[in-house]
Amino acid sequence: MTVRTENNPALKRVLLVEDHSLLSDGITQLISSLPDYEVVGVVVDGLKVYAACQQLHPDLVILDLGLPGMDGNDVIHQLKQRWVELTIIVLTADNNEHRAKAALSAGAISYILKRSPQQTLLSALQMAAAGRSYIDPSLDEQQIIKTDKLLDGQVRLTVRERQILKLIAEGSRNRDIAESLKITIKTVETHRLNLMRKLDAHSAVELTNWAIRLGIHN
Repeated sequence: MTVRTENNPALKRVLLVEDHSLLSDGITQLISSLPDYEVVGVVVDGLKVYAACQQLHPDLVILDLGLPGMDGNDVIHQLKQRWVELTIIVLTADNNEHRAKAALSAGAISYILKRSPQQTLLSALQMAAAGRSYIDPSLDEQQIIKTDKLLDGQVRLTVRERQILKLIAEGSRNRDIAESLKITIKTVETHRLNLMRKLDAHSAVELTNWAIRLGIHN
């Protein structure tokens, strides 16, 4: 298993949230075989996920929705409110497009099905590393995203754009955002310009107002 060091800062710490041991063992084995990932813990109860994140500091959470104790989407909301930069991949048996839409709206970056081949999870991991969302190919992606619009019919924001918009609304500078999300300042500046273009906003104050309107910031 790869160990996080100063020479390997890209190593991703993974928390697996799954209450079926046979499945969690298989996923752990698959993740542990990848050079840039390590499974740091397995949680079987939705009520214990938050505490596990506090203790283990994962970069990535692979989450089942059908959990005892607390609904998976509620877990996603709870985690993203505290750790906006946390990457969450939903791995579930629920193939309902409305359920997928709710999970993505809550803050998950990917939604994949347990019945899919291992390569689907690997593809989701690859896309998540690039800050891009991924929806299981067996689902109707257009059905999931067609109503995922901003107010007044504007184009939707990406997960990364929502993260940055929230941080801007909290008063974070570009350098702070870059450090928080582990991306370059230039990347932050590009996302900020894209946000201003998409939202027709011309200042941090206007971006903050948008974050409030969209429920990203209180």
